[in-house]
Amino acid sequence: MTAANGEREPYVGRLAPSPTGALHLGNVRTFMIAYLRARTVGGRLLFRMEDLDHPRDKPGAADAARRDLDWLGFDWDAEFVQSERRARYRAAIDDLHARGLAYPCVCTRRDVEHAQSAPHEGEQLFYPGTCRGRFADWDAAARVRPQPCWRFRTPDEAVVSFTDGCAGACTQDVARTLGDFPLARDRDGAGYTLAATLDDLAMGVTEVVRGDDLLAATPAQILLRRALAGARAAPPIRFFHVPLVVGPDGKRLAKRHGDTRIAAYRAAGVSAETIIGRLAATCGWGDGAPVRLAELVARGPFAAIPKERVVVKGASL
Repeated sequence: MTAANGEREPYVGRLAPSPTGALHLGNVRTFMIAYLRARTVGGRLLFRMEDLDHPRDKPGAADAARRDLDWLGFDWDAEFVQSERRARYRAAIDDLHARGLAYPCVCTRRDVEHAQSAPHEGEQLFYPGTCRGRFADWDAAARVRPQPCWRFRTPDEAVVSFTDGCAGACTQDVARTLGDFPLARDRDGAGYTLAATLDDLAMGVTEVVRGDDLLAATPAQILLRRALAGARAAPPIRFFHVPLVVGPDGKRLAKRHGDTRIAAYRAAGVSAETIIGRLAATCGWGDGAPVRLAELVARGPFAAIPKERVVVKGASL
């Protein structure tokens, strides 16, 4: 990425696991790509534990993720934990609210589903702004419904275009396909869109490498990033959405596809080098022979990653 003065800006990437379960082959493939994209250009790599999804967080999963990544050969330059940054998220929402860019909403998911003008698939629902201007503040909304949410007020003509490093050109009319999207489900909380966007901005991340299941969430994050920057122009950021590793049914890896947890391979005596070598081969970066992650760094630059999702037919490597 080139700065305004023509000089190349330092690369800052990040690994961002969530403690909602054990790391599996799909997680590690994405992290491996993120790691190599940072290290092959001499960039910085941040580790950020995204532990705000408390109903799904598993006890001990955060520490287990660190152990697995360390065993596989990953390292990073700084570490952050989102649950320790709640005050920053609340301050951001307060600022957006003061500028008329966020408001409390008492509509339930069922209310939003019933308001859809056409059938939809996936997790993203269009919200038409039913609660815009309805409440002066959070406390007023809480008198109607004990647990409101915060929503971002999407500009009426919000069309976002960007070029993804893997998927190519992408455009979304956020105002007409998504509307006012949620930022937080409780007064002092933060949803993924807010927390990840604010942290990437605050931490100076220059490229986000993650699974292609999050590609559809990117236009809203770009829009929010601009709003969070305020009068300052938001620094440019790239996105690189990696095709997921899926089971034969085309769905993301789960127990029904076999035990693809890194901890299970480790317990069975499979070496870290074997795992890295096999995952590198799915990217076209080798023949599948065992290799250390650090050795892969010296092999860059790498060929383009295949755009097809990787199908795992069982737990066997």
